[in-house]
Amino acid sequence: MSLRRIRLVLALLCAGVIGLTACSSAGSAGPSTVRLLAHESFVVSEQLIADLKAQTGITLEVVTAGDAGSMVAGAILAAGAPTADVIFGIDNTLISRAVGAGVLEPYTAADASSLIPELQGDTAGGMVTPIDYGDVCVNIDDTWFADKGITAPATLADLAKPEYLDLLVVEDPATSSPGLAFLLATIAEYGDAWPDYWSALQTNGVKVASSWTDAYTGQFTAGGGGGPRPLVVSYATSPPAEIVYAAEPKPSAPSTSVMTSGCYRQVEYAGVLKGAANVAGAQQVVDWLLSEPVQADVPLSMFVFPARDGTPLPEVFTKFAAKVAQPLQLDPVLVAANLPAWLATWGEVMGR
Repeated sequence: MSLRRIRLVLALLCAGVIGLTACSSAGSAGPSTVRLLAHESFVVSEQLIADLKAQTGITLEVVTAGDAGSMVAGAILAAGAPTADVIFGIDNTLISRAVGAGVLEPYTAADASSLIPELQGDTAGGMVTPIDYGDVCVNIDDTWFADKGITAPATLADLAKPEYLDLLVVEDPATSSPGLAFLLATIAEYGDAWPDYWSALQTNGVKVASSWTDAYTGQFTAGGGGGPRPLVVSYATSPPAEIVYAAEPKPSAPSTSVMTSGCYRQVEYAGVLKGAANVAGAQQVVDWLLSEPVQADVPLSMFVFPARDGTPLPEVFTKFAAKVAQPLQLDPVLVAANLPAWLATWGEVMGR
């Protein structure tokens, strides 16, 4: 099962387990209810939600709204008159749009000093709180390369070399969050020459899939669907997911690895929505998302890294999640200002 599909299935299970309290937009909210607007991959354990209610009296109602892009677009349309109180899952490619559209009320978690050092100042001027982060990277089917006697690529430049002809599948940046992150990685790496790099990838037979699921499960040789391509844009945490969701007896190590050069770091934030009916409750939920119990739950619930410094990681993460020492990033303000033009240029280069 694919990582994003796993997260979506778990979210749907959440809806079945928690019933009308969470994962539903129906019904009227009482004074102790907080509506959390989240993307479809948001997952948190039933016990943690029950603990939140026991400790604060808050009934959490989770309203899901498609992927992160769709969620933010909807929040922008409802700016100032939201149907929820708090939002989770705005990432660093979208935050400037949300802030510029007046979607958010200034607030950072009371315990924001507990964030890992590199995220301490990453609050969009005090508007949001980082909750988790992850790296979008090229994933490699090690078994395929070993069987073929070919050395796997190590850099973005390698992907355009003739020995990797027709081996890479990426996601469309206009329709896919990891696809967009990979596009931004190439822009960060190559600057104004990035269209030339994509032209080289096209010449080298890169395939563009509409979604992560289509790329990973449909085209990737190790994705379970018998696909033909041993290189795919995915996540640094995909190898741990391979172990966690493998059938018994579980393998001792994943059959895939990660190209740690050329990765793009995504940070996900939570914030209070401007015009929220329950501002105080929304602030408590932001605090809760950064609390030690929720942060400890993040790795195996959503397969990302917790933003809270010192949060213990499960063994499958410490063993098999790739460590990206120098992830690529662009200023969110730069992304917001240029993304429409970048996507248009990408479409021209790729003939789409």
